[in-house]
Amino acid sequence: MNRHSSHSARREILDWADQGLIREGRLREAMQTAEVLPTPAAWRHFVDRLLLFAGATMLATAVIFFFAFNWQALDRLAKFALAEIPIVAGLVFLWRIGVDRLAGKATLLALSLLTGALLALVGQTYQTGADTFELFAVWAVAILPWTLIARFPALWILWLIVLNLATLLYATTFRPFALLFGPSDETMWALFVVNTVALAGWESLARARLPWLRARWATRLIATASVGFLTAAVLPAIFDPLHRNLASIPVWLVSLAAAYAVYRRRLKDVYVLALGVLSAIVVISAVLTKVFGSAEGAAFLLIGLLVIGLSAAGGYWLKQVAQEDEP
Repeated sequence: MNRHSSHSARREILDWADQGLIREGRLREAMQTAEVLPTPAAWRHFVDRLLLFAGATMLATAVIFFFAFNWQALDRLAKFALAEIPIVAGLVFLWRIGVDRLAGKATLLALSLLTGALLALVGQTYQTGADTFELFAVWAVAILPWTLIARFPALWILWLIVLNLATLLYATTFRPFALLFGPSDETMWALFVVNTVALAGWESLARARLPWLRARWATRLIATASVGFLTAAVLPAIFDPLHRNLASIPVWLVSLAAAYAVYRRRLKDVYVLALGVLSAIVVISAVLTKVFGSAEGAAFLLIGLLVIGLSAAGGYWLKQVAQEDEP
């Protein structure tokens, strides 16, 4: 049984249980009979992968925290040796096992973290005078070759996080969207643009020629960031009259419409649709709060009831969409 059919069978059994069609206390037995519960081998495989990547990440962070804690006690040579020796050792280990094995991908993840620590060490030691965003930009460029050869979604997510940090610091310093969206929310718009472009590129490549990018947890994580930054960027246009502009709300509406067209008609991802529903509820609630903000307490009761009604309607619609694939 593949993952999709197993998920559909599990959801159908849970629906039967909610309808009272399965006797109380027999739910687990029903799921075992349908073979939709993880097997002991599947659990061992999951724990093995979890411990491997957790160990690689913790090993890299242990090195970082060690020389950060002992910064004053270590001389310059010791600091660089502590940062560079693990990188060299990791590259030798990677050369022996290759990048196609799971251990190789975990090694590249650890090496990417250590590269950031080494760049920070260079900046602190030699006081280059570079802006903080340049450190993260160089970090993203430095680990990009490893990210490309790894073909590993988690490493791409790490790279995207570093790129987000570089964008955040750059937008805070230079405010590239200030003329278009106002001086208070340009950072959120910059992050929204970065994550939306990343999401569009990820989805396109996953369908075209790179099947290893089809891990839905990664695309949903990027979509969460994109919708979150979009929603946060719209709110100042509602609450702050000094920074109100004509672009924020239309961009928000067009973005939600595009997400609906893609994830309702073409890819059908209920999670991303749920993000859109949540964003709509937040923005509508913000508008109502702004309109009735100076009214009596009864207005806030009305707003609360409307939020409950919108949430219930959105949940019902999402459930209907989720059931469309069921036989």
